[in-house]
Amino acid sequence: MKGKEWYQADEVAQEYDSKRFSKGGRLIDRREKEAVLAALGPVEDKNILEIACGTGRFTVMLAQEGANVVGLDISRAMMVQGREKARRAGVADRIEFLRGDAARLPFPDDHFDAVFAMRFFHLADTPAKFLAEMARVSKGQVFFDTFNDGSLRVAYNWLLPMGSRLYSEGDVRRLLGDAGLDLAGANHDFVIPFGFYRKVPNGIAQPFRSLDLAVGDSPVGDDLASVSYWDARAESADEASRAATRASDAE
Repeated sequence: MKGKEWYQADEVAQEYDSKRFSKGGRLIDRREKEAVLAALGPVEDKNILEIACGTGRFTVMLAQEGANVVGLDISRAMMVQGREKARRAGVADRIEFLRGDAARLPFPDDHFDAVFAMRFFHLADTPAKFLAEMARVSKGQVFFDTFNDGSLRVAYNWLLPMGSRLYSEGDVRRLLGDAGLDLAGANHDFVIPFGFYRKVPNGIAQPFRSLDLAVGDSPVGDDLASVSYWDARAESADEASRAATRASDAE
């Protein structure tokens, strides 16, 4: 299966967290959550939209930090897992899960304090439309990650069952400009791609992560990183709406 079909399968949703965020994948989970909190925080009483919320890893975390969160996803099966996770965490009253299309968000302009998407743009078939819509409904902040085309990710990308879109920094900057977004900050990480960590026990993953961080802190670290986290700021609603039109015409 590829893309949307793969992502929406019941069996994929049921095993998503256990396959990706157990063993060495716990390192990935922790780092991604740190990246989201560092970019969005403090989040107490903020209204936040998560695009492609999946099983609610970040949605629930932000609700636990006091945010009011809307989680939007195309997969009913993923959101079933998210709702159960929110119920167990005691934060279901702070989260609304919606099934919807990220290219046509059902919200007015400037509706959320922040909008973010993690593990989404590598699957995005129309990234310009998605980013323009994120900018439109945000009062200011848009945060997302990408997988990078100059990294070891290329070596195993063809093995992934859902396919994967890779980006250069130039690609991201063009998308931001077309969406009416200004880049406020960027962080780059994981010279060793995610797939390796998911396959090995946590005890084995830890030394490799130390090596990964050492290379990442070197002068070539940013160039070799397989993942980048992009923190951007939206222009006015009128400018964002015009950017959305430009993105729609370009696709």
